[in-house]
Amino acid sequence: MAKTLQKLNLIFLVLVMAIFSFSAFVTVGGFSRTLSPAKLGLKREKLSHLHFYFHDIISGRNTTAVRVAKAPTTNTSSTTFGDVVMIDDPLTERPELSSRHVGRAQGVYASASQTEVGLLMVLNFAFMEGKYNGSTLTVLGRNIISSAVRELPIVGGSGLFRFARGYAHAKTHTFDKRTMNAIVEYNLYVLHY
Repeated sequence: MAKTLQKLNLIFLVLVMAIFSFSAFVTVGGFSRTLSPAKLGLKREKLSHLHFYFHDIISGRNTTAVRVAKAPTTNTSSTTFGDVVMIDDPLTERPELSSRHVGRAQGVYASASQTEVGLLMVLNFAFMEGKYNGSTLTVLGRNIISSAVRELPIVGGSGLFRFARGYAHAKTHTFDKRTMNAIVEYNLYVLHY
């Protein structure tokens, strides 16, 4: 009888330890959980193409791009290395600034190469028209200005572009060497729900 009681106590102890171990394992990761995409209302993923023009206005009456920092050697650098520019550029349906505004490009770009005019672009395309009104796409990437077409990654979004990913093709439409103002044609290819 004593041996049976001892075995029951041992089994009970092992069972209690197993329960505590399991509950400790479960609660350690209590800050996260796995969800079904359907619970968030996510349906089938789709691919969208957006096309617009980006107006980077550095000089003139209504500037939309402003230098906020520079390195001591920026002015003597052939690539303006170290230049940092904050932007709030209009996005339009056609190359003319007077055409329908579809959104704003808001963020920063910096001259990040000592050997070529290469920008680090960190910006949000904030849309203000049509079904994408209030939604954004975020771009973070390298933009080598001398390339005919530049590809930049789309790393996320908000609103209708929640969980977005894709890429943007940027192509200079016009560039004025005197004013440094540019119009850039953008084609975005975005996977989203």
